[in-house]
Amino acid sequence: MKIVNVIGAVALSALLFACSDQESQETAASEARQSYKWKLVTSWPKNFPGLGRAPETFANYVERMSGGRLTIQVYGAGELVPGFEVFDAVSNGTAQMGHAGSYYWKGKAPAAQIFTAIPFGMNVTEMNAWIHYGGGLELWRELYKPFGVIPFAGGNTGVQMAGWFKKEINSIGDLKNLKMRMPGLGAEVLKKVGGMPVALPGGQIFTSLQTGAIDATEWVGPYNDLAFGLHKVADYYYYSGWHEPGAMLEFTVNEEAYNGLPEDLQAIIEVATRAVNQDMLDEYTARNNEALMALQDKHGVKVLPLPNDVMQALKTASLEVMQEQSEADPQFAEIYDSYRKFQRNVSRYHQLSEFEYYKNRQ
Repeated sequence: MKIVNVIGAVALSALLFACSDQESQETAASEARQSYKWKLVTSWPKNFPGLGRAPETFANYVERMSGGRLTIQVYGAGELVPGFEVFDAVSNGTAQMGHAGSYYWKGKAPAAQIFTAIPFGMNVTEMNAWIHYGGGLELWRELYKPFGVIPFAGGNTGVQMAGWFKKEINSIGDLKNLKMRMPGLGAEVLKKVGGMPVALPGGQIFTSLQTGAIDATEWVGPYNDLAFGLHKVADYYYYSGWHEPGAMLEFTVNEEAYNGLPEDLQAIIEVATRAVNQDMLDEYTARNNEALMALQDKHGVKVLPLPNDVMQALKTASLEVMQEQSEADPQFAEIYDSYRKFQRNVSRYHQLSEFEYYKNRQ
């Protein structure tokens, strides 16, 4: 009788295990068949060169890698939400994803500005290294956690231009009362030297400069500046982009939506963002060359350096701004400390490698 009971128990266990295993397989198969349709909102005009096409490239990568299980509809600025409301849309679930610049959200989290660019800070190579191998991404995600948003690096335009001006800049005094479109920490520096920063989405820059609502603007670089036709409404094009030495953009994902995906689709999102992060830099490096030649050779644009004393004054003001921001916000101070330590160490290496190479290559 006992032998019969043991045999029966073993048989029952085997049957339950088989059923459990079958249910697991059926669940996995069901997840593999399930499809997801997401919305991605951006701060850029639809399909705008570089910035606007990157989200489209991302959506295409995801659809192809997932075999159509995850499709993403991209919306340009103003199509679903205004360009400056991307973060809120992702946080509240209006859209599952966004693509923008983190410095637009300084009103929600002042430290968010660090993850786009710091004036006189790290370039694109250094920024990518800090984000992915220096602890930056962990700090970024901790900052966005209260909003239910997960950030990923989403492209970089490289060193930008200083901008377009309607008048010559010969001294730091020429920036006093100058109304200039400039976001982020660069705007705080401009304000400190007497300028008047104005927050504008990209689609409003040309008209604002044309009508005199602003006196100057920074945007990105020759590729995007030519596409906007900024040379038609401002005569002076200055370099270099002290305010954004390597402007990192971001993909943001609604945390609940992300956690609702199977692991393989989560991995696809991660890989696709890394691919687009590099692809954008490759595109800007190539296209900026072509656009700069067009601006100079075809349109007669004179490209000028900002005077040395202006750059020094801006650098001094930048250090003061970073100190003030750190004193005002402990989280800003923590993230900036990590950023600054990484920059200090990587600069020692790049002084011997990149800098020396560029100097000797000329």
